[in-house]
Amino acid sequence: MAEIVAKMSVRDLTIEDLKWCSWAGTDLHLKQVAKELERARRGEVDYLAACPPSDVPVAIGGVDYQVNPGAGTLWQLVVHPALQSCGIGTILIRAAEQRILARGLHRAELSVEETNPRARALYERLGYVGHGRKRESWDSEGPDGEVTRYETTCTVMGKSLL
Repeated sequence: MAEIVAKMSVRDLTIEDLKWCSWAGTDLHLKQVAKELERARRGEVDYLAACPPSDVPVAIGGVDYQVNPGAGTLWQLVVHPALQSCGIGTILIRAAEQRILARGLHRAELSVEETNPRARALYERLGYVGHGRKRESWDSEGPDGEVTRYETTCTVMGKSLL
């Protein structure tokens, strides 16, 4: 088995990057990400891109500073499907935690769907601990373009960054 090692950097996601991010979700999702980039411009969130030397995003995700006072809330974390389980999600989350600390906050929060044990295992490996459950919902676009309301139950997880 051969091993490939590539340098990875994490930077702010830009509107221009979205043309490379069709792997991250539907057109509806990418339109929502574009709206979140406006919030990033206002300083309400950070939206990050993990990139190899090509500078094309292979993972993206945000930190919202308005959801939980005193914490940064990680959300919309996604790694290119072909590159999952390569450590890129860990790199993205660690960079998000550094952004939270840079704002003078010492706690990170996130929610993970209860039907996503792989993601939960990653978060637990990185020190996140479940402390509650909540129902969440968002608009979802099907393959036919029809938009429906998706509802799920999530485990709320948190981590002290001290």
